[in-house]
Amino acid sequence: MNWQLFKDILSIDSTSGKEREMALWLNDHLEAPTKELMEVGDGTLNLFLKWGTPSVVFCTHMDTVPPYIAPEFPELPEGSDVSQTSLRDPSHLRWAPPSYPAEGGQSFRDVTSLRITGRGSCDAKGQIFAMYTACKELEAEGRTGFGLLILAGEETGSWGAKAFSKTGFEAPFLIVGEPTDNKMVSAAKGTLSYDLKFTGEAFHSGYPQCGTSAVELFNQFYNALKAVEWGLDPELGETTWNIGLLHSDNPQNILSPELTCRLYFRTTFLSHAPVQRWMQEIAGQAGNDGRAQAPATPAVMPDLIGHLAVTPRGGDVPARYVTLPGFESAPVAFGSDAPHLTGFGHKIICGPGSIKVAHRDNENVLVADLEVAVDQYVRMAVELNACKSKD
Repeated sequence: MNWQLFKDILSIDSTSGKEREMALWLNDHLEAPTKELMEVGDGTLNLFLKWGTPSVVFCTHMDTVPPYIAPEFPELPEGSDVSQTSLRDPSHLRWAPPSYPAEGGQSFRDVTSLRITGRGSCDAKGQIFAMYTACKELEAEGRTGFGLLILAGEETGSWGAKAFSKTGFEAPFLIVGEPTDNKMVSAAKGTLSYDLKFTGEAFHSGYPQCGTSAVELFNQFYNALKAVEWGLDPELGETTWNIGLLHSDNPQNILSPELTCRLYFRTTFLSHAPVQRWMQEIAGQAGNDGRAQAPATPAVMPDLIGHLAVTPRGGDVPARYVTLPGFESAPVAFGSDAPHLTGFGHKIICGPGSIKVAHRDNENVLVADLEVAVDQYVRMAVELNACKSKD
């Protein structure tokens, strides 16, 4: 494997909003019979590599969450496979024999237990590297009918995916690369996002009874939401939510006149519609639709009426995805570009690395995971193209 290529990719800062330089660099350095740069509309670019007319499209994203963290690489044999073995035979996969001898007598495990660190190593530049390596292996075997789509803006709203879907491109199969521990995603949680604005009345903090604190209003809402039981989904488990962009710019001796925040749900098949209804009731109670309603839950205080504005930001519904025989699978709680990529008959989500280190300062990926991912991507492309040829 061309480890220098991966190091070069990780060495470019492509945190959200800076993807254009990454796309231009990839266009200059990745090889394919056909390459196409596509404007997203916000200054960023998508890149589509094609080997013939793609029936199978590998897809991942080049943007990463901030801050940029430079890569650290262990010593690896540049430009060659770590294990030096062919994996087209599923019974001879690289991860099967821990002591399989590598070049120079070093065992397979000795090399592949090493980690590569840096921003994007598993989310999702590791996917770019593994997918491109798989494409080059398929090309070396004389195969065609596949492509690699590298998108901008996944971390900030899937803007690259949404822009690509407007092109009208269609193909039978899509393989989206995300850090799934190389397991195929059987189902993924949905998302729902809301902007909240709590409006109070500023007053001297020594006399709180004479004003209304937006912070106190937020606490009432937070406690009401925390008390809701959304139920345990048999496939996707618990419904979770998080508060972000929390802001109240008031001095310590003045009651807060305003607090704003963003509420972000991870929903299940069981909870997606109830969450929407609950938030609609809260918005109605707050007077957004011109009528007062009964509280959505007894824990919601009437003090919120007229003091809370709710603005829906959209989201994705929970979804099930294609899994293939012979591959491990599991549900996930994170989002991806997959829901926003239309024109594909069947969608798979799978890739190297763990979501539990994505977005963290210690983000990393195992060399072994990258090796396995390449093998699996090649197998998927071969099997899916074989399925299409039978249609």
